[in-house]
Amino acid sequence: MNPAPASAWRLRDFRTLFAASALSHLGTNIGYVAVPLLAVTTLHAGPGQAGALAALSTAAFLLIGLPAGAWVDRLPGRWVLVAADAARALLLGSVPVAWWLGALSLPQLYAVVLVNGCATVFFDVGSQSVLPELVGRERLVPANGAIGTLMGGANIAGRGAGGLLVQTLTAPLALITAVVAYLASAAGLTRIRRGTAHVAVAPTGGTRLRADIAEGLRHVLGSPELRALALTATLTNLGAQMVNALLPVLFTRELGLPAGALGLYWAAGGLGLLIGAVVAGRLARWLGHGRVLGLAGPWCAPAALAVALTGRGPWLWVAGAGWLAVMTKTGIDNVLGVSLRQRLTSDALLGRMNATFRFLLTGALAVGSALGGLVGQFAGVRTAVWAGALCLAGAFLPVFCSPVRRTRTLPPAATTPPAGRAVQEHRG
Repeated sequence: MNPAPASAWRLRDFRTLFAASALSHLGTNIGYVAVPLLAVTTLHAGPGQAGALAALSTAAFLLIGLPAGAWVDRLPGRWVLVAADAARALLLGSVPVAWWLGALSLPQLYAVVLVNGCATVFFDVGSQSVLPELVGRERLVPANGAIGTLMGGANIAGRGAGGLLVQTLTAPLALITAVVAYLASAAGLTRIRRGTAHVAVAPTGGTRLRADIAEGLRHVLGSPELRALALTATLTNLGAQMVNALLPVLFTRELGLPAGALGLYWAAGGLGLLIGAVVAGRLARWLGHGRVLGLAGPWCAPAALAVALTGRGPWLWVAGAGWLAVMTKTGIDNVLGVSLRQRLTSDALLGRMNATFRFLLTGALAVGSALGGLVGQFAGVRTAVWAGALCLAGAFLPVFCSPVRRTRTLPPAATTPPAGRAVQEHRG
C-alpha cells in the first residue's frame, strides 16, 4: 500500500478556495432544482421545453468551451472565478425580479440559463486549472478528494434544500438563496493570494487561438488514457442528463410527487458523490490508481438500470439506491480521473486540457437534455428515462478496456505534453 500524500489543508489558499467553492456549488445546486421546477410548475413547460431548458443550461460548453481553455491559460485564475460567480449572481437574480413584476417568461429562462452556463464554463475550467498552482502536483489526489467531497456535500445540501425551498417558499424565492451564495463565494475568492499567474503568452489573433485549441485537442485525443477518460465521462453525462432533464416532469406530473421528493432524490446522488470522493484515495492506495478507475464501472454502473424503475412507494427507494450507486462511481472518477488528467498535463496546457474535457463532458449534457426532451415528447417520458439508463449502464467500457485499468500509481508531473506514454512507464 502506498503512503498517503501530504495534506492540502495546511495551505491557506486551498482552504479559501474550498470554502468559496462550497458556497458556489451550493448556489449552483439550488438553481439546478429551482429553475426547471419553476418552468414546469409556474410556466407550465412540457417535456420538450424542459429538455430545451436543460440543454441550454449546458450549451455554453459547446459554444465557448474550447476557446475558454485558451483564454483561461492566459488569465489570472482567481479573477476568472470571481467574475464568473458575480455574473451568475446577477443572472439568477433577474429571475425573481421578473417574477415579482409579473414579466417572467420561458424565453427569459432560456436566456438566463444559457448565459449563466457561459459563466460556469469559466468557473469550472478556471477552478481545475488553478488548483495545481495552489496545492502543488504532489497534493492533487487529496486536494481533488476534498473538492469531490465538497461537490457531493453540496449536491446533498443544495438539491435537498432546493427542493424544500421550492416547496415552502416557491421557486423564485429559492433562487434568492442561490444569488446570496454566489455573491459570498465571489467575496471569498478575492482573498486567494496565489492563482494570479499568466501561464502563456497573450494571443496574437484568431490564428493563434485556433492553434492553441488544436494543441489542447491533440493532447487529450492523442493520449489513450485521456481519450478513454473523456469517452467514459462523456457517455456518463449523456445518459445521466437524458434521465435528469425529464425527472421534473416524471415526478410532478406522472407520479404526482412533491418538489421535495425530487430534491431528496437528487440529494441521494450527492450522497453517492460524497461516498465516492471519500473512499477514492484509500481505494487507490490499496488497489492501485487505475485499477479503481477501471473496476468502479462494473461494480456500480449497471445499477443505473434501477433508475428507470422510478415510481411511487418502494420503487422510488429502489431507483434512489441505483442513482446513489451510479453517483458513487462518478465521485471516484471525479477524484482519481481528474488527478490523472492533471498529472498527465503540463502547466501550459492545463486550461486547454480542462476545457477540452468540459467541452466533451458538458456538451454531452446539452445533447442529452435535447435528446431526452425529444424522445420524451414523441415516445414518452419513460422511454427517454430507459434510454438514458441504458447509456449510463454501459458508459464504463472505454476506461475498462483502456491502459488506465493496468495503472497502479500516478506518473510524475508532466513538463511537456505527453503522448500517451507516461502512464505505461509507471504500471505495476
